[in-house]
Amino acid sequence: MSKTPFTGCGTALVTPFHADGSLDESALRRHVQFQIDNGIDFLVPCGTTGESPVLNSMEHFRVVEIVLEEARGRVPVMAGAGGNNTAKVREGIAVLERMGVQAILSVTPYYNKPTQEGLYQHYHALATTTRLPILVYNVPGRTGVNLEPRTLLRLSAFPNILGVKEASGNISQVDEILRTLPGRFHVLSGDDALTLPMMSLGAVGVISVVSNIMPREMTQMVAHCNQGDFSPARQLHRKLAALMQALFVEANPIPVKFALAAMSRIELAYRLPLVPPQPDTQAKIRKVLEDLQLLSLKETQYVAGGTN
Repeated sequence: MSKTPFTGCGTALVTPFHADGSLDESALRRHVQFQIDNGIDFLVPCGTTGESPVLNSMEHFRVVEIVLEEARGRVPVMAGAGGNNTAKVREGIAVLERMGVQAILSVTPYYNKPTQEGLYQHYHALATTTRLPILVYNVPGRTGVNLEPRTLLRLSAFPNILGVKEASGNISQVDEILRTLPGRFHVLSGDDALTLPMMSLGAVGVISVVSNIMPREMTQMVAHCNQGDFSPARQLHRKLAALMQALFVEANPIPVKFALAAMSRIELAYRLPLVPPQPDTQAKIRKVLEDLQLLSLKETQYVAGGTN
């Protein structure tokens, strides 16, 4: 598969909040700079890791605006724009294109449970809305619907459908996509722990949660895979494996925001219905961070709620 600005490792950025639930713009700016300083390939604001379902439209666009300002063209920005109302998603994409993002990440419609034809028509509508590259996002465990390889094959006819962020957890499905879709169609892992095996089959990168914490190591692991150098990639995977597991003990982004707060990078603040992790989960995450020598000695205050 050919190289594009969206091969490699992209971070699915968290959205930092203050204790009162408002956006923490300063923490977001620091987080973006941290990512760039550590060699990340691209940035993905306002995906579901960024708690996009609880951001209103003004906040959504403000987060993207801040990421664009901090990136200053040094790395590309792929902005999240997904949902279960096709017309509303099209409106959001049009705004994001005017803002200057380089690509769109769009999750399959959730709860509606559209048929494969419905999914095709949804992405057909998005593809005709914009000239920007669109990466479709398949995560059936959270949306209730699987975007099947035959539907992706139909979508690959649109030149601005870049590929798929594949988080079905089904390696056989990943292999079928890579065998049957055209070479220009990119597959990126949506699951940190499956990045190495997926890239061994031909995937070209990952949109990562773990890279919020360790961007340099995730980016290096993916680069080794893309170079066909799997021995050092395996070593990095094994170094990161416990963190990959710990960040998904509870629903993402609950654990990753706890980890960042423990590292004193953000306040531990969520918007309902998300709340801080259970005590046993907190202990597991702390133990992994300690083992990786990442844990701050500063205790954090735990906050849930806020408004949208």
